[in-house]
Amino acid sequence: MTSPTFDLVIAANRLPVDKEVAEDGSIEWHRSPGGLVTAMESVMRGREAAWIGWSGDAGDPPEPFEENGMYLVPIGLSEDEVTNYYEGYSNDTLWPLYHDVIVPATFRRRWRSSYERLNQRFADAVSEVAAPGATVWLHDYQLQRVPSLLRAIRPDLRIGWFNHIPFPPVEIFMQLPGRETLLEGLLGADFLGFQVRADAANFREACRRLLRAPVKGDVVTAPDGRRVRAAAVPISIDVEELRELATSPETLQRAKEIRAEMGDPEVLLLGVDRLDYTKGIRHRLKAYGELLADGRLDPRKTRLVQIATPSRERLQAYRVLRGQIEQAVGRINGDHADFGDTPVVYMRRSFPKEEMAAIYAAADVALVTPLRDGMNLVAKEFVTCARDDAALVLSEFAGAAGELKRAYLCNPHDVDRLKQTITAAIDAPADERRKRMRSMRRAVLANDVHHWAEAFLASLQAAPELPAEESAR
Repeated sequence: MTSPTFDLVIAANRLPVDKEVAEDGSIEWHRSPGGLVTAMESVMRGREAAWIGWSGDAGDPPEPFEENGMYLVPIGLSEDEVTNYYEGYSNDTLWPLYHDVIVPATFRRRWRSSYERLNQRFADAVSEVAAPGATVWLHDYQLQRVPSLLRAIRPDLRIGWFNHIPFPPVEIFMQLPGRETLLEGLLGADFLGFQVRADAANFREACRRLLRAPVKGDVVTAPDGRRVRAAAVPISIDVEELRELATSPETLQRAKEIRAEMGDPEVLLLGVDRLDYTKGIRHRLKAYGELLADGRLDPRKTRLVQIATPSRERLQAYRVLRGQIEQAVGRINGDHADFGDTPVVYMRRSFPKEEMAAIYAAADVALVTPLRDGMNLVAKEFVTCARDDAALVLSEFAGAAGELKRAYLCNPHDVDRLKQTITAAIDAPADERRKRMRSMRRAVLANDVHHWAEAFLASLQAAPELPAEESAR
């Protein structure tokens, strides 16, 4: 049967839905949590578009299906491909390398071969559902070979790629075996989007030094003579929708209940992260534990709520991290808990967006302290949902720091300075916190998810030239 074709095709490692098997064996699909799905919903709303991605299970893929107005095309991964392409090359080679080698990257030739095969499978699937002259938007580090592989099949397509994670300095990137192949893969696109200017500059410098490709401004001349623009287009959130949810009477009431459930502390600190070594959770817990031990925070009057969403639990580095975090939480609570009071409330799970909005609204200070992060949408979500006098402690190494300049910025590697920043945010006068929060809200509102999507698509259609709104600046 001939597949329907679409003028807009999205391809990402995962589909925007998760499978749920009911007791009677029937299958239901539910919207996935996560920043990418939230961001892309606004792009696909009101459009006829296809989304290509893995369903999350090993084995033969389901047949294409429609869900919430989207045509979804599942990609199949065998058990070996889950191990080699996903857990291996994507998350044990590229992920640590692109995050400044916080943990050592592992290099395996069979992983790289599997990555190449899967990228070809994605390229073939996109080719089948893309209408003549269609716009294709590829996402993230798992699909860096797809642009050139797709262009070889369908040179008529307009191809864009967006990197949700950092792109490393060339001195780190050049450790990667087959590094030139990935760069050439990306140069198959018409436009390459990155979270911040430094990441785009890192990519262009890698092309210049490793491919000897001519670079002028934002534009790289590919080996085939095509001109490819690589520039920053920072991702964001649906501010209007989230703000409406956060200010609803139901959410505000739930926020009061959450504080009561925590024992009505004088200071409620909040961390919300995937359970990942890039997020700085161990450093954050160390700083908090020392503040309690130093007597600078009172364990009877302070709570830290740490939400850690499980992630990649089959990988050794993540299993080790989980044990380290649970030990740190146990140690802090063992040293400082009183009857009925636990200084750290640790939850290894995710919550629906309605509950998250209430948790954000309940908190006094959010601790967003990644060691390295492409953007970090939690920071923007907190600013959108928080009380006017709440405070954000934000790592300088999160992409969001470039926009949220009035946060209490910190170096999470420096635990002493991190402690000072946390206490500065807690002790700051309410008027100062309000001014900072107003400034950050304006920044988030000026670049919401709709603006991000429009800016990316405008840049893609105009590439390699600047889109009109940017060239006018």
